[in-house]
Amino acid sequence: MAEAAAAFKNIPEIFEVELGESLTARTESLSTFRELGPPDLVHVVKSTGRSGQRDIGTYHYVSGVDASTSASVAAYINSLTYTMEDDAGWFTKGSGWKVRSGCYCCFNAFSRVDVRVDVKIPGGVNPYVVDLRGERHEATPEIWLETYLSAMLRAILYSDDPNYWLDAYRKLDPVRAPDEEQRFLRAAEALFSKGWQVGSDPEIQVATVVSNHLTNAIMKYFGDSGRYTHAANLFEKVILREPEVSSLLAKSYIGMHQEVKAVQIMAAATKQNPQSYTLLHVQCDFLRTKGNYEWALKLARQAVNCAPSEFVTWEKLTDIYIDLAQYENALLTLNSCPMFTYNGRDAHRTLTASRIHLPPNGTIVDILPERTKTEDDEADPALLRLPAPGLRGTWARAYSLLTRLVSKIGWDELLKTRSAVFVMEEEYRAQKATVDTTTPRTAEANGTDKVIHEDGTVTSGSTTKVGSREAGESVADDNASTMGVRSTAGTPVPPGAGADPDADVDTIANGLPTIRISTESNRERVKQASEVNGHGKVEEEDEEDGGETEEEEVGAATAKPKLEKPTTAELANGETATNPSQEAFSFSNKRLCERWLDNLFMVLYEDLRVWTIFRAEVAHFKTQHVAYRKTGLEWEILGDLGARLHHKEEAKEAYQRCLDATRYSHKPWSKLLDVYTEEGDIQRTLQVAVRCAAYLTAEYGELAYPTQMARCLYKLGEIHGHQKLSYSLLSMNLPPEVQKIMDEYLMYARVFKVEGWDF
Repeated sequence: MAEAAAAFKNIPEIFEVELGESLTARTESLSTFRELGPPDLVHVVKSTGRSGQRDIGTYHYVSGVDASTSASVAAYINSLTYTMEDDAGWFTKGSGWKVRSGCYCCFNAFSRVDVRVDVKIPGGVNPYVVDLRGERHEATPEIWLETYLSAMLRAILYSDDPNYWLDAYRKLDPVRAPDEEQRFLRAAEALFSKGWQVGSDPEIQVATVVSNHLTNAIMKYFGDSGRYTHAANLFEKVILREPEVSSLLAKSYIGMHQEVKAVQIMAAATKQNPQSYTLLHVQCDFLRTKGNYEWALKLARQAVNCAPSEFVTWEKLTDIYIDLAQYENALLTLNSCPMFTYNGRDAHRTLTASRIHLPPNGTIVDILPERTKTEDDEADPALLRLPAPGLRGTWARAYSLLTRLVSKIGWDELLKTRSAVFVMEEEYRAQKATVDTTTPRTAEANGTDKVIHEDGTVTSGSTTKVGSREAGESVADDNASTMGVRSTAGTPVPPGAGADPDADVDTIANGLPTIRISTESNRERVKQASEVNGHGKVEEEDEEDGGETEEEEVGAATAKPKLEKPTTAELANGETATNPSQEAFSFSNKRLCERWLDNLFMVLYEDLRVWTIFRAEVAHFKTQHVAYRKTGLEWEILGDLGARLHHKEEAKEAYQRCLDATRYSHKPWSKLLDVYTEEGDIQRTLQVAVRCAAYLTAEYGELAYPTQMARCLYKLGEIHGHQKLSYSLLSMNLPPEVQKIMDEYLMYARVFKVEGWDF
């Protein structure tokens, strides 16, 4: 009861078990922050002033606070004193809990230090710097400038990141007036040459002065509102000392629809710095918008030569090969992409909380469903265990290219293309058997075997048996090992696979979990599999997918389409299936498939298998004039699956069906907001935007820009004008508080003169 009276009215907070433990944990975690660092931490000590009553420590996270001086930070902590709950008693007003002191922590991503401001109420303000060793130093003006810009970058880049979520995370507007925007531009200009120090996206291996979080934030902030003029002015000043910025300058002029000026800049910059892959990529994108893919292909190849260790150069080349329908080259190029370890956003260490206080943030949240778990939050284990949603970084981008490729040519043609350019397992085993018969038997006696490399060379490798596989297949070359040619090698196993005998997952002999959409109990399938293994035979998975129960549901009239599984030569009993009539081939005209790409093929197979079953069931139920029912979470997963596989209309339908469920989820509304905006549907966009605004407010997002909703509204405003958006909102007869929140997005457009604000 005492803690309840000590809570803030409308600010989320986490109550500590021990006073000051959040500050101690942050100090210990400073050395683990790799790039921008986590959001700012605000620690508050509350006291009643009575003897015998212990103080209470609470903390929350925040972004968007002006961290340019200690005074502005102290002003934020002081504002918290006016948000205490008024717990009126019988004789006295108020509970007596007051904010006694506070500490604001802001990570400086440039100097890798933590800037802190201790505030005593009433009392003084004490700013200081904590380094990675926990030692204190004095805060200099240069440190404050870097701290301010670091806080701005986090506020912009974390504003609508769906993968970054924290309890008690409050998001405020980073820029509220034009003069604050000018201060941000001045700070960015002063520290532009140090931008590479704050890191870059996980798809970029080496951060440069052009590819880093600072330039990403600048392009995101001004690009989402279409106000590239300010970005171009900044780059015009910086280009004098950083010529590589010409690529960003050209991109800004293209965004301003001044293509002639952009072409002139690119032509002059190419003569001065022909080895800049970012500049070549801007030219590629420009040529692709004009439909000139052949010229774009030449530039993309040059970009690969300039930066062969970067993933984005190979990704761009693969994309253009797909545009040109050169699918074999696209697959070979994708196989050559360098993959990097994914490093997510920096975050605080999770602590055990005494209590988490998440008050409702206004009456707008009343239009949202309750956060309690319902049946709509349950889903088929097969859908929950799809491996594709877990892909991040370069793996997610590579998988996106693979799904685009399969959407162009289909699964069967993709397998044919794969067999045409990569060495398949049965081919490798046939060649290996031929080599074994011609090599001296002394090699076998010495415990060594021969491994054939991509260039035709032969080296020795261990033949130690590991189960039914030979370790010599993975000894020779780890990056392009012979295990990489296996169509099932190293397949990612979904979490929890095999732990529950009732789980809807079958495991075949090579360890690949086969997901089934079926109501059939897994115990029966395990029993049948054991009987089959007793006879030493394994049936093809294609004939088993879905089970007998599913075949009965779908019916003979709409039998489930067959999805050919990626071929594998090794069976469960260790035998090798080789074709005696197989033509002789040479390794010189084929490549070895990288292990990670082989894994992505299996991930794609699972996605396509589940999607094929889903569409067959939908077709069957439509022919029978029976409603096809799924839970809200299942519709959401199926919508994500359709979007991954580039089935836009089916994904849109799944997200719409998800809205019928009483489930607390922001994702379907967010996805439909993008869909309706792309279609130019003003009425539906605004209806969905109201729900998105409610979810944003419920998650303590007290900012109008930069957000996904602002980007979508401004995109429509460029075409139809903001007055039409305003009148459309008025015609919806929204409650006053909802109308006020929606007007804030249009108010930002008027203050900063976003295109379309004046008509």
